[in-house]
Amino acid sequence: MIAPHLPILQVVIPLLAAPICVLLHSGRLAWLLTVAVSWVSFAVSVLLLGQVMDGGPLSYELGGWAPPWGIEYRIDALNALVLFIVSGISAIVLPFARASVEREIESERVYLFYTAYLLCLTGLLGITATGDAFNVFVFLEISSLSSYALISLGRDRRALMAAYQYLILGTIGATFILIGIGLAYMVTGTLNMADLAERLPAVSGNRTVQVSLAFLTVGICLKLALFPLHLWLPNAYAYAPSVVSAFLAATATKVSAYLLLRFLFTIFGVEFSFEAMQLGVILSTLAVLAMFVGSLVAIFQEDVKRMLAYSSIAQIGYIVLGISLVSVDGLTAGIVHLFNHAIIKGGMFLALGCIFFRIGSVQLHDMRGLGRRMPYTMAAFVVGGLGLIGVPLTAGFISKWYLVVAALEAGVWPLAVLVLASSLLAVIYVWRVVEVAYFQPVPDDKAAAKDKATLGEAPLSMLLPAWVLIGASIYFGLDTSFSVGVARAAASSLLGLDLAEIGS
Repeated sequence: MIAPHLPILQVVIPLLAAPICVLLHSGRLAWLLTVAVSWVSFAVSVLLLGQVMDGGPLSYELGGWAPPWGIEYRIDALNALVLFIVSGISAIVLPFARASVEREIESERVYLFYTAYLLCLTGLLGITATGDAFNVFVFLEISSLSSYALISLGRDRRALMAAYQYLILGTIGATFILIGIGLAYMVTGTLNMADLAERLPAVSGNRTVQVSLAFLTVGICLKLALFPLHLWLPNAYAYAPSVVSAFLAATATKVSAYLLLRFLFTIFGVEFSFEAMQLGVILSTLAVLAMFVGSLVAIFQEDVKRMLAYSSIAQIGYIVLGISLVSVDGLTAGIVHLFNHAIIKGGMFLALGCIFFRIGSVQLHDMRGLGRRMPYTMAAFVVGGLGLIGVPLTAGFISKWYLVVAALEAGVWPLAVLVLASSLLAVIYVWRVVEVAYFQPVPDDKAAAKDKATLGEAPLSMLLPAWVLIGASIYFGLDTSFSVGVARAAASSLLGLDLAEIGS
């Protein structure tokens, strides 16, 4: 009977596989093990999501100790979707990783790379699955420390500085989160999330509870890279190995967005977080700033990975804006964009990884004429860019449509206008790449001529994963029954509503 143990298997399988990678001491064997573990984890997440959507939330008691005395893993629609995203992205990017990692990382470090990767996967899955607040911090440290190591493995020497900067700011964020959890424990005497949710309303007037929420919000927003706490993100994405950029861009900030939802809605509650503490006004203001500042800075980037990194800051703004509206439609929009942005940005970073594999650069001026030399790769990038803009028939359009509808229904039409205006900025930075790749001639120098003779598409093992994610962004732009259906179930659960009451 494996089914009752799926919540713990989701975390334990990659955790146990990580030290096995070290014992294997072989890059190829470590890759095979990591691929197998990721696909098993994805299968587990699919089963968990199916169980939750059919039968409601699942509770797993570790060691047979009943909560709140023991540690509980609790799976509902929201974290089941995030588990699906994290494990699904991992399963797709790992076939891409074999050739990419062998090209970008020294051969003697490859097995260590996959060890750190599995630890990062374990941490992200653990943060999402656990129902214990202190466990959140433990898994946060596991994922963060392994992320620093993964980023530092980039060939560019600036990768070390990017990892160090991320370490400093990430440690500050984790410390804030730990202080917030400690203050909540001091007042309530419990770390179980469900128990905290029951006990906190009785002491909501306590200054300690208010300070706890403040520390947690700032710490999580730093991990989320919400403007102006985003300074670690551009360098981390730009100088990390290609597969690391794709994996972290699609998963790490999404798990942080999940944490923000979990603490604000489930643990502290809507009344305290958004009425007493007025976080809605603060978050919506920062979200709008993120949407415009991220897109404006992206326009002026010459490194296309940095361009996508600043684009991610803007896209995080859309997610947080949906959260700040505190309505079923707003939360649905935020959660749908959490899902859609993961597949779009993951696919675009994989396309850039294919480009780097062939030309050794992702600088804009080095991509001249690439639309004719690597047509399938550039097509994937462009389709992903259309999703970022929010063109109809893409997943990005669905996100922004629900966000605009939510803003209009909340009576804040200026927010709807700002969403549309910020989307136009995405046209500019996506067009810059299109113009260089399709409308500028291939360089005439001898080195470029030699490259032109040998250049072609990246191996199918790299190109296919990129197109799987980009294809998914088109599919979920045409059929929203899964993405919107699960998001709406999660939104209604966060607001304590019955899905039947609000319609489909």
